Amino acid sequence: MELIVISNQAAVADESSLINKLFIAGLKYFHLRKPESDVQTVKRLLNAVAPRFYERIALHQFHEIAADYGIKRLHYNERAREASSPIQWQSKLDDGFTLSTSIHDISGLPGLTPFDYVFYGPVFDSISKPGYQSKLGADFKLDKTNIKPRVIALGGVKIANLANVKAMGFDGAAVLGTLWNEPDEALERFKQLKENLPA
Repeated sequence: MELIVISNQAAVADESSLINKLFIAGLKYFHLRKPESDVQTVKRLLNAVAPRFYERIALHQFHEIAADYGIKRLHYNERAREASSPIQWQSKLDDGFTLSTSIHDISGLPGLTPFDYVFYGPVFDSISKPGYQSKLGADFKLDKTNIKPRVIALGGVKIANLANVKAMGFDGAAVLGTLWNEPDEALERFKQLKENLPA
């Protein structure tokens, strides 16, 4: 099962150093999501990350700077996806990009074949967004018949429910609040999540 980290939307102390340490500790993919930041702020953060890790970073905003950093992973939130078209997605794929997106309605999965993986949530009650609650029952099981993109569980993921994520049929888990609500503990929490990740 895959483990993906999403950045805190606000700045975190020593953030670039932490990102480097997460990659060194075995993080496969890092999603850079800074909806309230401007492009210069995002560039400053990227400039302080080791260039060897750029290929493992997905941009949520400012896709236009991807080429400057050799970044080949682009994420589309629901609004951005709905404002774009399959022709645009195919153009990005032809240029060698790997695409991901987010959904809140599982019925939309079959139409997302251009995307490598999809975040779906909240699977559990959110840690980073109080009041953002899961609508899934305890017996939820993902039906992946005829569905191409991998489906990554998002929302409320922590060590205690990683096994549930696997049992529900998800291909992986994305974490945000579990790490960034206490940034001083982020690296240690990541290592614990990785150690407890089901195969």
